[in-house]
Amino acid sequence: MIVRQPTRAGVRDAAAKIAQILPPSPLFVREISGVSIAFKAESLQPMGAFKLRGAWHRLTALDSNARRRGVVAFSSGNHAQGVAWAAKRLGLPAVIVMPADAPRVKRDATLALGAEVVAYDRATESRETIAAELAEARGAVLVPSFDDPWVIEGQGSAAIEAAKQMVEAGLPEPLHAVVPCGGGGLASGTALALPDATITVVEPEGWDDMRRSLDAGWIEPVGDNPPPTACDALQTTRVSPLTFEVLANRGTTGVAVSEAEICAAQRWAVEKLHLVIEPGGAVALAAVLAGKVAPAAGMLVILSGGNTDAESFARALAVEDTRIAEPA
Repeated sequence: MIVRQPTRAGVRDAAAKIAQILPPSPLFVREISGVSIAFKAESLQPMGAFKLRGAWHRLTALDSNARRRGVVAFSSGNHAQGVAWAAKRLGLPAVIVMPADAPRVKRDATLALGAEVVAYDRATESRETIAAELAEARGAVLVPSFDDPWVIEGQGSAAIEAAKQMVEAGLPEPLHAVVPCGGGGLASGTALALPDATITVVEPEGWDDMRRSLDAGWIEPVGDNPPPTACDALQTTRVSPLTFEVLANRGTTGVAVSEAEICAAQRWAVEKLHLVIEPGGAVALAAVLAGKVAPAAGMLVILSGGNTDAESFARALAVEDTRIAEPA
């Protein structure tokens, strides 16, 4: 069976679809170490993250029979909300398999968008198995969070928008994109959208399986007993061949950031951009602030989401000793 591959043409098609229903998410320009850096605020999407892009591109590609049967997805929250948002707009049923320990704000928002939520135990159950069984039982279409060509293309539409916005702001076209990475859907979509740019993926320490996979040349899963992380959106234990191959073919590299560096980035985003960014959405910024990715002209940093509850966000801002000074 021939498996459909994501393409740059598909990314451009997805960008055109998104442009018909939503304005571009804002682009902010701020200096770090005297260099103007562009920040794409996907945290300001209607459901608070970039995930609606891939969901919209995927669900609008379904035929009428498939739409009638609905969709099933699995997610800790942002993909859940993206699928629920797209499904509600298109008038089709959606079931979301979510970990029982998902942030309450993400679960409640998914329910508010009209989706059915099925909880599972992250430690003892497989979300993929549960979702596949539900999809088969209901005749629904399974919509993975990253292992899907339409989803990858849809996520890449953020970079298409950003490239245009950067030129309009008097900056160079993107020469280096720094992107948060869980399963790699956003990163691989960005790589397709920006064929001439350097791509750096950023993950939390201990969950940096894409970085290790790219270094090794083959897929390396997250090891046993990974450390706790506030980045619930980036807790992917194994990346897919689809996203890995796109990134590997581009010579993509990766870095890992600490929980302290992530907290510092959330604080910087509040102080400099007046934005609330969730931990997983702040990792790319954290890498630049911590000096793990050197600021350079033409740099695009994607702030992928802002769905965090007030208590967790307040705790992150209150950790004074995690604050990192801007690189000199």
